[in-house]
Formats: sequence, structure tokens, C-alpha cells
Amino acid sequence: MKNLFVLTILVLAVAGVFGQENAVFRGTILDESLKPVFGATVQVENTPWGAVANEKGVFEISLPNPGTYDYIVSFIGFEKVIGRVDLQRGENPKVMIALKASPFTMDELLVSAIKVGSNSPFAHTNMEKEELKAKNVASDLPVLLESMPSIVSTSENGTGFGYSNFRIRGTDISRINVTMNGVPLNDSESQGVFWVNMPDFASSVEGIQVQRGVGTSSNGAAAFGASVNFSTLGVDDKPYFEYQSMGGSFATFKNTVMAGTGLLKSGFNLDVRYSKLNSDGYIKRGFTDHQSFFGSAGWRNKNTLLKAVALIGQEKTGITWWGVPDYMLDTDRRFNPAGEYTDDEGNTQYFDGQTDNYWQNHYQLMGNHSFTPNLSLNLALHATTGEGYYQQYKTEEDLLDYGFEGMSTNTDLIRQKWLDNVFYGFNAALNYQNEYSRLAFGTAYTLYDGDHYGLVTWLREGNQETDLEWYRNTGVKKDINAFAKADYRFFDNLWVFGDLQMRNIQYEMEGPDDDLVDVDQNHDWIFFNPKAGISYKIDDVKIYGSFAIANREPTRADLKDATKNDGDVLPSPETLFDTEAGVVWSAEKASFSANFYYMSYKDQLVNTGYVNSVGYPVMTNVDQSYRLGIEFAWKIVPMDFVSWEANTTLSNNKIKDYYDDVIDAYRGKTNISYSPSFIAGSDIALKANDWLSVHLINKYVGKQYFDNTSSEDRKIDPYHFMNVRADIGEFDIWKAKLGFQLMVNNIYNAQYSNNAYGGYWLEDNEEMTWKYYFPQAGTNFAIKAVLRF
Repeated sequence: MKNLFVLTILVLAVAGVFGQENAVFRGTILDESLKPVFGATVQVENTPWGAVANEKGVFEISLPNPGTYDYIVSFIGFEKVIGRVDLQRGENPKVMIALKASPFTMDELLVSAIKVGSNSPFAHTNMEKEELKAKNVASDLPVLLESMPSIVSTSENGTGFGYSNFRIRGTDISRINVTMNGVPLNDSESQGVFWVNMPDFASSVEGIQVQRGVGTSSNGAAAFGASVNFSTLGVDDKPYFEYQSMGGSFATFKNTVMAGTGLLKSGFNLDVRYSKLNSDGYIKRGFTDHQSFFGSAGWRNKNTLLKAVALIGQEKTGITWWGVPDYMLDTDRRFNPAGEYTDDEGNTQYFDGQTDNYWQNHYQLMGNHSFTPNLSLNLALHATTGEGYYQQYKTEEDLLDYGFEGMSTNTDLIRQKWLDNVFYGFNAALNYQNEYSRLAFGTAYTLYDGDHYGLVTWLREGNQETDLEWYRNTGVKKDINAFAKADYRFFDNLWVFGDLQMRNIQYEMEGPDDDLVDVDQNHDWIFFNPKAGISYKIDDVKIYGSFAIANREPTRADLKDATKNDGDVLPSPETLFDTEAGVVWSAEKASFSANFYYMSYKDQLVNTGYVNSVGYPVMTNVDQSYRLGIEFAWKIVPMDFVSWEANTTLSNNKIKDYYDDVIDAYRGKTNISYSPSFIAGSDIALKANDWLSVHLINKYVGKQYFDNTSSEDRKIDPYHFMNVRADIGEFDIWKAKLGFQLMVNNIYNAQYSNNAYGGYWLEDNEEMTWKYYFPQAGTNFAIKAVLRF
């Protein structure tokens, strides 16, 4: 804590040194009718300096040196203005900037109801297209987001491809609300997001906003740790064609083709992408064989936008969810026990078909109509279809356990567990904003219908192929929600925010599971989720605070496992009381933010450290628990060719009195599983010239316990790694631009694991531990080339 305080003082001191005023850029922003455009953003290109126009349309930017500067002015509903201003020492010219109404930026209105702005009272981080494009070299989205505060990514096969995920403030993906263009991405039953089903999704993302904590109301699953909003909505000014090719360690290859028409005179545009990804993976047999297609077609005029989006994903992945047993880490970190069996001659073999196979397609049809410059309506229809299975080799299985009467009872077999489902619905939002207020009213309805069933496809006894179904159950889930939110400006610099949401969830399961135990149950939950906040801005400082309540239902696995293990004792819904407060400060060559949070839970479902037969975590309710922390983020630009962007999270994550059913007693106050008390990230950018820049990227994650006993025998050790990225180009080649990127991950070859699971048993009153880890690859590299016409 002391070191962090000293570092903060140094950040402020450096900002003060480089913040001396030498030139001032002043101006007024008006619309076509000469009315002030309150909230318009002015950004000085290739610098961290910018400003927001006040209610009179006036802005002011202090710059460190006199000279000529290029700037960009933007605001929702207007065309961007690119200009140049010549500032001389002692002279402060005022410019008049006129904005022209444009349908181009109507795309942003489609997601405006669920995203927050710079004056909101919620901690949030934005990542725009150019930054995401630069980071999208050799990993999936969870790893790309790891540079943001409080995020820890995980990877099953050790490379960041395949089955990868992330936690925010120690909260797993099933408690994080994720949307694409305002449409829910969370699976209705598991409530998680399977990024493996969306290969190379990052290449079609225009922007990302991560709201930490409960945040503002959104569609889909409840936000218990954060909400993540992806926008694929964008249109290039001109036609383009782009080819990307990446190759790297572990026989990793990714090829992507993208093309677009730009906005045609008729108002139409079309964008498409195809990606193919193959990798052997770091963990043995942890391969990936993925492909995806993205298409977006739109039409717009002055007041109306229609857009259709399709995201098609197909994945085949080697199963790696069992991890590596702790006793193998020193001898074979790449060991994978999945698919192990003994052949007729007594030799250990591994089944090549131990794979996960899934096809998932997302379809969206969206529209926005602006009735007036202040009033607009968003509508969206969506459907997600999914079908697939994972395949396993099982040894010495008793066929009576599969319900197959009269058959040989012990034999090896190959089985498949299938999921066939459809998820569809609609959402709508009415938005109104003027210079003093912003109002949004929204509603959504979704229906999920899924079949879970199992097939035995081969029996070793007689070496026979079969097609025997041994179980089938169904799940139907309806989710209806409505929200109203208001953001109102009092005086000149005071904003007040209010948000009310109602959710009704109806969920029915019916039929036998894979162990032939019926999972029949029916649930009906109604949740009320209020939120309120206030923010105050004076000069370059914003101070804010908020309070929110969120409620969340258990997942299918929570309910199913509890039915089998505890009979009539089903998990309870969770409730979160989230209090947040923070400060944001920006200067000419530095910025700093600090966000305090206290998240108090009732009946929080925490990870026990165990996993079920298909790798899902086993959860349990705890009566009282909390997360108390503070998040720091800063950026310093001491010289034109150097910048340092970093963040740190310090937290205390506790269960007030944990009941341990292994010892049948309370353990008192313990640490919540998978919740490190210290997380830090850093990115130092060095720009050598116009065509070469180098990023030194560091990540540190403190100790994590993977159960709730705070036992030193069941923990993930602290780890630190450093990546280096070099961006080279772009070079003009005929009518094209060619650029390269070189990525070296884990340059110090750190031997670490970023995830684990396990448990313990009592033997002569002594705790005996078993545990499995997910080791990450040592030093590895990737080279990427981008050719764009």
C-alpha cells in the first residue's frame, strides 16, 4: 500500500511538471441552426489532450507547446469534423466549428441505452477499434481484455486460444453481463459466455465498454461483477479489402479476410469477414480447429437505420478441462489426462477423438429511427442457434448405469453428450436527450429452449458401433425485463443518475440427466434492481458515487447438482449491494483515476474448487460475504515518444463465516475462492519513429485460493509475466498498405498457472489435498501481417 501511495504521488508530480500551460486552444461548437452542441468531444490528434463542450458549446484545451495541431470534433448524430489550428505563444485564437447532422453516427444510438458516458457515476473503461486492432495479434478476446483494471484471464490449453475466459474482481463469467449490440451473449442456462464458439470475434468488434460492478441496467443476465458491451456497429467511409495472416508457436495459424463496400450513395453498406484458426496448443492434444464468418448489412437515411448482423462460428477443440495434476507439473507441464485408456496389450494410449465440437450462429436485425434530433427508438430482433457435442472415451463402464438392460455390464465405450438449443427474443428502447437530461426506457423478452441428451456410439465389447441414447432432458427459460433510467444535469457540473429495472425469469427442467436421475423442477423469480448515482465535475476533476442492488438466479448446473447432492436443498438466488465512489483527474500529459468499491452479498454462490464431470465449477451459497477494494488507473506521456499506461487493484474478499461440509463446521472468516487481493497491469509504449513502436506489457496477479478454506495447500501461486509487441508499418505498396506485428509472449519464460481446481478429504483428522492446475506456455511468439486495399 505504501509503495502504491508513493507511485501515485510520483504520477501526480510528473503530470504537474508536464502540465504547464504554454498555448490554449479555445472554440465554440454549433449545429447547422447555430445552436450550441453540448457534450461534443474535441480531441487533439496523436495526443492525450481533449475536452468536452459545455452547455454553451464552448471548449478549452491547454497545450504544452505552441505549434500547429490537428483535431477531431465528434458527437452522436453529427459528422466528424477534422481541422487544424495554429497556436502561437501568447496568442489564444478562438475557432467556430459547425457540425453537420449525419446518419453515419446513428450506429452509436443502437447501443446508447445500455452504455454510459464520461459523466456517469460508474467505473468503466472503453477500448476503441484501433486499440483493439493493435492488440489482436495472437489470442482470443479474454486475453485482449486483460489490460483493463481488475481483469484476470484464464486459458485451458495455455495459449489464450480455445477455451479461455476471464474474471473481473474475482467474479466469473457466469456473473458478468455480456452483450453484442445490446443483445445478450450469456448462455441462458450456464449464464456464461463460451468465446471458443465465436472464433476471431475481436476482428469484427468496433468498440468495447467494460462497466465494473453492477453498472447500469442492460439486457440479459444480471451483472454481479461487471458488464461487457461489444459493438460491431460501424461503417467505413470507403470500400476496403483486408487480408490478415498470423503464424506462431505451437503450429498456430490464423488467416482472416475482410471486405466492405463503404457507405454507398443509396445508403446501403455491406461488411464481411471469414477467419480460420488452427493450433496444436501448449497442452498435449489441446488443439484448436476453428472457423467463423461475420456479415453485416445496413441501410440508412437521414433519420432511419436498419442493420442485419450474422455471426457464424464452428469449433473443434481438444478437451483440456481436466488440467494437469500437481504431481506432474515438475515432470511434464504439458500432460493431459483426457482420453487416457489401456489397450489390449496393456499400453497406455490416448483417444484422439476426445474433442469438443460445437456450431453456434448469432442473427440480429436492428433498427433505429430518430423522430427528432432529441428522440429516437431502437428495436432489435435476435436469434442464436447452437448444436454440438463433446466426445469421450470411458473405460470399464457398467452399462447398467446407462440404463441398458441385458447388455454386458463392463466395457470401454465412446460416448457423446449433445446440446441442441435455440435462443431468441427482442429488445426495444426509447431514448431522449437534450442539453440537460438523458432518458431511456427499455424492455426485452427472450426464450431459451434446449435439449440435453447423450449417445453411446461405440462399445469395445465386440468392437461395435452403436447409436444408443441413454438420457434426455430439456430446459425452457423465459426472461422478461424492463428498465427506466434518467441522467439529469443540475447547475453547470452536477449530474444525477437513477435506474430502475424489473426482471422476471421462468425456468423449467424436465427429464433424466446423464446419471439417470430426474432433474424435474420449475422456478419463477421476480427481481427488482434499483441503481442511483451522482457525479460532479470541476475543471479537470470528476468525483462520483453510486449505489446499486442486483439479484441473480442460480445456473442450471447449480440447480441440477444441488438436486442430486442435497435433495430438497436448492441454491438460493443471490443479492448484491454495490457501493462505489471515485475520482477521475485529467491533465495535459497525465490522467489518473481511483475507484473504491464495497460489494456486500447475501447468499452469494461461491466456487467450491470442485468441478463436475464436464468441467463446470460446483457452487455453494454462503450467507454473508463481501468484496472491498480500490482500483487505480493512470496514464503518463512524459515525452512525445513515450507513454505509460497502468492499473492496480487492491482488494479484500471475504466470507464472513464459511461453513465447510467436509469437516461439518464453520471456519470463521475466510477468503473467497479465485479472488486475488492484488492485480496490476502495465503497458509502456515507445515510439521510435512513424513506422515502429514497441510495447512492454506486464501483468502481475497475486495469490488466489481455489477453495474457500484459505488453505495454503490449495492455492494458485502469484505470477508475473511480460510480453513484448512491436508494431511495424504501415508501408505504401502500390494502392495498398502493408503492416507487420511481432508478439513475444512471456519473454522471461515464467512457469506459472492462471487457474486450478481441487479439494480435500480427511484422513486421521489430517487434510489430504488433491489439485489440478492449468499451466501456461513459456516463451512463445507470433508474427502477423496485414495487407489492406
